[in-house]
Amino acid sequence: MPAPFACYLRVYEPLGALPGPLAQRVRAGLARGAVPATQAGVRERDVCLRAQLGAPVRLLPGERIDGTATEGPADVLLAEGADAPAPGEASPSPSRFGPTTLVCPLDTRPRAAAALVGFLSTESPVLRAAALHDEESAARSRAEAVVAELGESATHVVSATWTVPLPWFVLVEAADRVLVLGRDDPATADAPVGSGVRRRCYWRVPMADALARADSAAELLSSALGDGGPSEVLRDTARWLRHFDAGSLVELDYGGLVQLLDDETLAADTSAEDVGEALDALREGDAEKAMASYRRLRDFWASRAIRERAN
Repeated sequence: MPAPFACYLRVYEPLGALPGPLAQRVRAGLARGAVPATQAGVRERDVCLRAQLGAPVRLLPGERIDGTATEGPADVLLAEGADAPAPGEASPSPSRFGPTTLVCPLDTRPRAAAALVGFLSTESPVLRAAALHDEESAARSRAEAVVAELGESATHVVSATWTVPLPWFVLVEAADRVLVLGRDDPATADAPVGSGVRRRCYWRVPMADALARADSAAELLSSALGDGGPSEVLRDTARWLRHFDAGSLVELDYGGLVQLLDDETLAADTSAEDVGEALDALREGDAEKAMASYRRLRDFWASRAIRERAN
């Protein structure tokens, strides 16, 4: 089964910046073994499926039968090199995880609750009825309550399916990209090209750089195009980023979308460059050049997103 066709914007925050209860759960998760970033989507799907297939069914992952949150180890990503230890590899000693260790809790339960609220607000009554085991108003009320539990905090991950929200590329520079191509897992030697096994495309940038780029681009786009659309997305993104410690890392990860791109296409992908060129052109007052860069970027991702309709 392929990994979910989702991409991710993540924040890796210093362990010392996490509130006490979450920090304890994250430490327990690190002791158990960090989730490799290449397996994060599969892990979340499995956790959600187990909640739905259990007896009795639970509305959200990571909760007890009565709907309260479990207190077990957190699923967490570790910002070390290209990835955390793969399954079967030795996990780092828990004693070496200090306050500056950068971690990204997956926050699956509140993210699933937010997704459920969105689903109930946008999908047709027939689909809502088919998907829910609980009465709709009760499910919405429980999901909204879980989202409200976040209070003034925020989840460390936001995601999108089938395509990358184009404003996200503003946060990174082309030179920041890390690209892992081909099949490097002997156990999957027969996997087809494009299967996504251990292949990865991602950027990591310091929080200060991501925020500066988001703020600058939002101001530019608001001046050139108005306050809606991309400028609004960037302002919302900057507000989200400001929930986290200044020493955090921001990661844009294609995630399961690498399954839609073969190695040659991934290597030739110029999405970050196209966004940079479009912004530079707007600063120079060259609207025609900016539009050409935008169209190139839009067409590239539209040709991937259209597969959702054929799936």
